[in-house]
Amino acid sequence: MDLIPTPESPLSDDNCNTGALIGSPQHFASSSVAASGSSSSSGAVSTSSPPSLSRYESQKRRDWNTFGQYLKNHRPPLSLARCSGAHVLEFLRYLDQFGKTKVHTHMCPFFGHPNPPAPCPCPLRQAWGSLDALIGRLRAAYEENGGKPETNPFGARAVRLYLREVRELQSKARGVSYEKKKRKKPQPDQHHPPPPPSAA
Repeated sequence: MDLIPTPESPLSDDNCNTGALIGSPQHFASSSVAASGSSSSSGAVSTSSPPSLSRYESQKRRDWNTFGQYLKNHRPPLSLARCSGAHVLEFLRYLDQFGKTKVHTHMCPFFGHPNPPAPCPCPLRQAWGSLDALIGRLRAAYEENGGKPETNPFGARAVRLYLREVRELQSKARGVSYEKKKRKKPQPDQHHPPPPPSAA
């Protein structure tokens, strides 16, 4: 399976694309070559199955393969069975170096400014929305690949707390509200009756 995400990857939400992590760091160089070689050898088998996966399923498979490569390249290498919430946090922090979302520091004059008028030296990070979606896909993939819900490292309390902290930090630093939009209730026509005709 090709591990390089396509540009339409959901991870590119909020100007953030984790897909760059596959080709950029040396950690993945040898593994990506090996993985692409194995995918080409198994290509004949996959052509007989219907290739029409949904965008979500395709992205979930790529994310799962990416995390598997991360575990293999970990020092020391980690098996999925020994993976904990702490390792997931390590993975998320590792992804920050490939982020494209500007997160302003407290000292930056643009702290809390949603549309800064000029560039600044603040670091680029993975956007909270992208990390949250990534964890959702990996959590589902873990259970689809035989993991038990009670031992799912992607659902660990530490991971939930980390995502909450990232959301709060980025909402303050970037001046972006992450509150869920309330669904507008359909208003019946009789709610605002037309004004009565004025008596002359």
